Parts: sequence; C-alpha cells; structure tokens
Amino acid sequence: MTREMSIAISSSMTAAQLERLSLPDKQVELVRGRLLVREPPGSWHGRISAGLTLRVGEYVQRHALGDIFAQDTGFKIAADPDTVRAADLAFVARDRTHRIARRGYAELAPDLVVEVLSPDDRPGEVLAKVADWLDAGTRLVWVIDPERLDARVYRRDGTLSLVDARAALDGEDVLPGFACPLHDILE
Repeated sequence: MTREMSIAISSSMTAAQLERLSLPDKQVELVRGRLLVREPPGSWHGRISAGLTLRVGEYVQRHALGDIFAQDTGFKIAADPDTVRAADLAFVARDRTHRIARRGYAELAPDLVVEVLSPDDRPGEVLAKVADWLDAGTRLVWVIDPERLDARVYRRDGTLSLVDARAALDGEDVLPGFACPLHDILE
C-alpha cells in the first residue's frame, strides 16, 4: 500500500473509464467513483510483496486452491458508484475463478488480500481500504507493517489479530494449512 492522492474529476468515474485511463508511472484505484492516484511503491515494499507472493503462489499451485494475483491487480468490488481496489497480493478460491473474465476488472472480492504498508500510509486510509475489502466479501486481510515488524489480520467476522515477527501468518480457512513465519518475509 502506498500513500494516495486524489485527483478531482467533474463527475463520477466508472470502472470502464478507469480501464481506458493512462497515467504513465502512476498506480490508480477508484473509490466510490473517485480516482485515487498513487506513486509506485518503494523497492523494499516490492521485495516484501514479491517474497510473500512466491510463498503463497507456490502453496496455492501445489494444492490447486485457486489463483493468485500480483501487486496492483484491480478488482471491481462495488458498483454505482464504482469501486476498483488493488492489493499487493490477492487470492481467489478455485470455486470462484470462473467469474474472472480475460478482460476488465473481476467483479468480485478476493478471498485473501495482502496489503504491505509504505512509510507514508495514513492509518485512516489503510483502515478504509481494509473496510472496503471486508464489506465487499473478502474473508481475510493481512496488513503487513515492515517498520513495526508485525502484521494485522482482519477477518470478515470482525475479529482482528496481531502477528509479531516471531509468529506466522496463517491461511486459516482461506488457505488451509498455509503458514509463513513473518520474519521470513520481513528480513
């Protein structure tokens, strides 16, 4: 996750308009019709995201659990006004992957979303994004904080857990049997 800046537009933007938008060297999301523009994440952020993507991806593939999606893949999680959010890593269970078209944004919430914090992220913006994912149906959200060396685990049922660097991220019922020591990702 990186700090966001909104760009004022005269009317509400749609997911279809977002698909046609080109802002070189920027990453964008659409939140309730409002365009958010972000700088690309820093290198350390990318390292953490890639490391976890490799681990989750290998596990998902080995157990044929579904599909994973790389950093900043958009998912249309609300309509009228449209919301297209992007995570640092997303997982969609096998029984739902048929809903993902070859073009455009998948109109579903991933089962697992991972957000890696950037130094300038604001807590309110992070919590708003987590709430958007959970409200849309995401079952598990991991928010990894490289500065504090911990992660917060948010669940659809409203529960929250803190994972410190000595503990492991657990796939719970979303990725049954998956565990990854947090320090392996953060070091």
